[in-house]
Amino acid sequence: MAGDRWTFLVVRGEDDPVRQYSLSLRTIRLLGGVAALSVLAIVASTAILLSDAATRVQAHSLQARNQVLEEELSGFQARIGDLEQSLDRVASNDAHFRSLAGLEVIDPEVLEAGVGGPGLGSPENSPLWPTDPATTNSIFATGYDLSALERRARLLSESLEEATDSVLAHRNLLESTPSLLPTQGWLSSRFSQSRMHPVHNRPLPHEGVDISAPTGTPIMAAAKGRVVRSGWVVGYGLTVEIDHGYGFQTLYGHASKLIVQVGDEVLRGDVIAQVGSTGITTAPNLHYEVKVNGVAQDPSRFILPDYVRN
Repeated sequence: MAGDRWTFLVVRGEDDPVRQYSLSLRTIRLLGGVAALSVLAIVASTAILLSDAATRVQAHSLQARNQVLEEELSGFQARIGDLEQSLDRVASNDAHFRSLAGLEVIDPEVLEAGVGGPGLGSPENSPLWPTDPATTNSIFATGYDLSALERRARLLSESLEEATDSVLAHRNLLESTPSLLPTQGWLSSRFSQSRMHPVHNRPLPHEGVDISAPTGTPIMAAAKGRVVRSGWVVGYGLTVEIDHGYGFQTLYGHASKLIVQVGDEVLRGDVIAQVGSTGITTAPNLHYEVKVNGVAQDPSRFILPDYVRN
């Protein structure tokens, strides 16, 4: 190198002449700058191409993902439609059930009411809104429908629970009401405030009914309850008394044999004794009484007609 110039010797082979090139420092720097710019241009172009390819791959992936999400959203909307139809059937059954339970049917407008209010917001508030308003609207509508169905399902659940409690209470009352004729026989003497007593020969209250039947005929509980007396009672002979709850008590007198004991739980139709003629009586029969809150009532008011044989 002489001064600010560089000399390059190029040897190609033993037989070729040596070539000599001399370049100034400025020229070398210029060539170096051009080479650097070329390298940078190549690198930049490669980076742009790679970035564009990545962007296309990402866009394709996002498009595929959006398609899957749209299909799943459509599936959810279809399931919401099926659920709404199921709740319609539940609502219809609930109305029938409430009627049977003696309850007022829920107003359909209450069940169909929407779920408005600021808590739900609006689709415009979603971060997805600026890029995909249509999907945002679908998502918001789906959420709205789900909230409405949740509210409706909650109302129906509470309604069915209330109706169930009412039906159970009515069922217990019906099961505790003495509606069964306690034995198979003939009604020989009715309830009366003043009846000529067959033994004492004077008018006396007859706070029950007499059912004539052969000795040993089964005596059944007129309703479910708990035995509170099982033994001898003056005038009634061998007697069973049952407390049925709801203020109902029944008495079965003149039995020849007692089958239940105090404290036993019985159901309607359970055999508790057998017909006899113990106590003050002129022939085998069952003396049957019903009291409501301690007051004697005419048993025929509670006995189902098909059970009575005059």
